[in-house]
Amino acid sequence: MDKLLIVEDEEKVSEVLKAYLIREGYEVYCTTRGLEAIALFKAIDFKLIILDLMLPDISGEEVCKIIRKTSSVHIFMLTAKGSLDNRIEGLNIGADEYLVKPFSPRELTARVNALFRRLNLDKDLDKEEFAFNDGELIVDYNRRVVKLHGEEIPFTPNEFDILYTLIINKGRVLTREQLIYKVFGEDFDGFDRTIDVHIKNIRKKIESDTRNPKYIITVTKVGYKFGGENKCKQLEEK
Repeated sequence: MDKLLIVEDEEKVSEVLKAYLIREGYEVYCTTRGLEAIALFKAIDFKLIILDLMLPDISGEEVCKIIRKTSSVHIFMLTAKGSLDNRIEGLNIGADEYLVKPFSPRELTARVNALFRRLNLDKDLDKEEFAFNDGELIVDYNRRVVKLHGEEIPFTPNEFDILYTLIINKGRVLTREQLIYKVFGEDFDGFDRTIDVHIKNIRKKIESDTRNPKYIITVTKVGYKFGGENKCKQLEEK
């Protein structure tokens, strides 16, 4: 049974969400405080954290930053801050999805179910480990690890999935719509710049020159493609 953590200062909202998610078969923990959320996260192997930004002790943004230092657990942010800048900021600090209040508990439940459908499908696929540019960049799907010059680079789940999707479609240009469909699924209801924000963050992590990237290439007015110079290969063949 997958474990979920709800961090929400409005207990009535938290209890409604908990009831919906338990009915779907999840094991759900709740807290109203950010510091307790961090303590629970350290003690329990959660697969998803549903995180409100307005908390009584520390902000949800700070909770997210602390968790992202050590974990790639999926994080859904809940907030009344609905501007484009707020959403971009949420993605930049490590959120995987961003839901603006008020929202329907059924909508959030549908998004949670869509996430776990994708994760369960991934378990059934035969994934590979890839190396590029004489091992400068290594992407290990099974362990969901990215290394640059031998050093492990922290990636959010969505960042990793976008990079991997571009790699396995090497030589093809993928539009933003194609990336959204392949990574987030047909249930995705985000905003148009989601892919652009994630691409920008990925480039900061793996490109030596973000203005002249060699791995994530922009194809003007079309989309993105992977530009690793060497042919990708399974690491065990090296």
